Amino acid sequence: MAAGTSIDAGARAVIRHALGRRALLAGAALLPAAPALAQTRTVIDALGREVVVKQRPERVVNCFNYEEFTAITGLDGWKRVVGMNRVVWEGWRPAIFSRYRPLIPTLAAMPDVGNTDEGTFAAEKVISLRPDLMMMPAWMWNAAETARSQIMAAGIPILVFDYNAQTLEKHVASTRAIGAAMGEPDRAEQLAQRYQRNMEDILNRSARSGGAKPRSYIELGQGGASVIGNSYPPVTMWGRIFEMLGAQNISAGRIAGNYGPIPAEAVLASDPQFIFIGASSWVGRPNAVRTGYDVPPEVTRASLAPYAQRAGWAGLSAIRAGELHAMEHGLCRTLFDNTAALYMAKRFHPGPFANDDPVAVLADYHARFLPVPFSGTWMLPWRT
Repeated sequence: MAAGTSIDAGARAVIRHALGRRALLAGAALLPAAPALAQTRTVIDALGREVVVKQRPERVVNCFNYEEFTAITGLDGWKRVVGMNRVVWEGWRPAIFSRYRPLIPTLAAMPDVGNTDEGTFAAEKVISLRPDLMMMPAWMWNAAETARSQIMAAGIPILVFDYNAQTLEKHVASTRAIGAAMGEPDRAEQLAQRYQRNMEDILNRSARSGGAKPRSYIELGQGGASVIGNSYPPVTMWGRIFEMLGAQNISAGRIAGNYGPIPAEAVLASDPQFIFIGASSWVGRPNAVRTGYDVPPEVTRASLAPYAQRAGWAGLSAIRAGELHAMEHGLCRTLFDNTAALYMAKRFHPGPFANDDPVAVLADYHARFLPVPFSGTWMLPWRT
């Protein structure tokens, strides 16, 4: 504007408004954060990712480790769950799912977002539920790159947990992350410290036992003795537990990936000193080795016995010594898998673990952290 030019009343009003707005905006920078921003916080998940979540997520989709979720959040945590991956619980472990269904009113009709293994998982299913938080295991995160990108692009944060890695560090990190996200950090810390204390004690005593590494083999007993089931290399699940306990895993180097069968002749050539058969309460699997809440010991042993009659197995060191065992498959990749590790350690290193009772430890975990009573058969030797 040239010097000496006059300003009419309308122009002066516009300038006053602009100056007032600038002052208001400048002052706003000095004010506390807006309530919406103050209601979020950052949680570090099992992958080390920084995930911004609401102070109290009210609509949560969870895709695995439902018993861990229950232990951390209690039954009240389920009041905020609006979607789940149903097949990994209802389909894979229906007898256990049926125990929780009466305790969680929303469980029977809980919307299903699908599973990556079956190709049924879809971002659209998740987004339609309008969650403010999604939680998924690392294996699902890795398998659903496109879908997870679409979900996050819709403004839905994804927190990743990882119990499948079967490491102390991932178990503890996953537990703390779920607890922080769901507003239960104290209960999560109690569980994390309990797990760490128990596992470190088991590993320390195993390490001190010395001696040669026991040759060990585990096979999934879903199809029965006539089917060679999956085994697990040292990098994950049961194979990782073997590794932690100082056992020699005969599947090492024989499996490309996280699981798969190894040839029958490889088992015979390796002559394992300990054999564990993964068992559960699967439906539609009449020849499976059976364990679980409703299974008595005699049923477990009867379903395990055919393995001792496999061709060539009678001469194996494990069979001759009575070291053939049924092990509930659901005892790995959980917050109570230290009980399975304790059972195995007791067989590998009987001296340091002579006074330990893994079943009693599992029962105590149920009493303290789970809403279902403990019963049935979860781990036992073929011979009494």
